[in-house]
Amino acid sequence: MDDNNWPESGDFVVCTVKNVTDFGAYTTLEEFDGKEGFIHISEIKAGWVKYVRDHVREGQKVVCKVLNVDPSRRHIDLSLKDVNEHQKRAKIQDWKNEQKAFKWLQFVSEETGTSNDEMEKIKPKLLESFGSLYSAFEEAAMSGEDAFNDVKMKKKIVTSIVKVAQSNIKLPFVDIAGYIDLNCYLPDGIEIIKLALEAGNEIEEEGVKVDISYTGAPRYRIKVIAPDYKKAESVLKKSSNAAIDTIEKLGGKGEFHRHNDTVKA
Repeated sequence: MDDNNWPESGDFVVCTVKNVTDFGAYTTLEEFDGKEGFIHISEIKAGWVKYVRDHVREGQKVVCKVLNVDPSRRHIDLSLKDVNEHQKRAKIQDWKNEQKAFKWLQFVSEETGTSNDEMEKIKPKLLESFGSLYSAFEEAAMSGEDAFNDVKMKKKIVTSIVKVAQSNIKLPFVDIAGYIDLNCYLPDGIEIIKLALEAGNEIEEEGVKVDISYTGAPRYRIKVIAPDYKKAESVLKKSSNAAIDTIEKLGGKGEFHRHNDTVKA
């Protein structure tokens, strides 16, 4: 048991109910080396509680809020009533994700022949850089080995983490589209339009793909695939602006349309 690993007041923690009494419930904290916490009957639920067992039972997983921590007495006060459904679901999901990440690190250890002691030294590095082990794998799935440019680890371990991440994490992506009209009546107008399209395609952001396709003179479709709508909208704007700015600087004209409306004559 790590005596330096204690939760802080206000933290949400996943607990297993160990013993139910008339005045509360004793629990073990799953993320803190099985340290014991106590939920007083007054913290079970809002209002009057007659029987604690009507609300919790031995072996049940619950999400609690940490009220007080006293390492010297090895005592942790917990509240069940201060956790709403949204907080409960979010915490359980985070905890399950960390359990997955622990298993994935075991795969990495086996695949690379890395000792358990060395893997234990890697965990704090990942936590410091990414906030959680699962977040490290998420970044690996999205950005590949580049996600670990600032983390000091052996290349074989980085390669293995990326492989495991990309095999196990299905990233959510969104795609949006916009349209640009590009016109240039100069003798080298076709080449100028090509330069404008290249400028639009050159917009690069982590985890984002830009594709520009021809839909019929003078219209082109810009499709953006990104992890979220905010980033997708940002890249769509940058791509269309780059294409329009380029063609206008070279003597042509460009216009952006969010929807594929009728092309003006």
